Amino acid sequence: MQITFNGKKTSLEKEMSVKELLVTQKVEMPEYVTVQINDELIDREDFEILAIREGDEIEFLYFMGGGTL
Repeated sequence: MQITFNGKKTSLEKEMSVKELLVTQKVEMPEYVTVQINDELIDREDFEILAIREGDEIEFLYFMGGGTL
């Protein structure tokens, strides 16, 4: 199965959930990642049930805060 993951064409051996993709991609601090699939932000409670599909465009986003002037 072919997807685009963080801007790169990627092959997956099988269909998997968003949560499984976080594990297979060895995401550090997955509790802080926001997932976007096909330009739609995914609710964290859907990570276990939402399946990645052929042709999906997936981005893992980390929002940073902080800093002072």
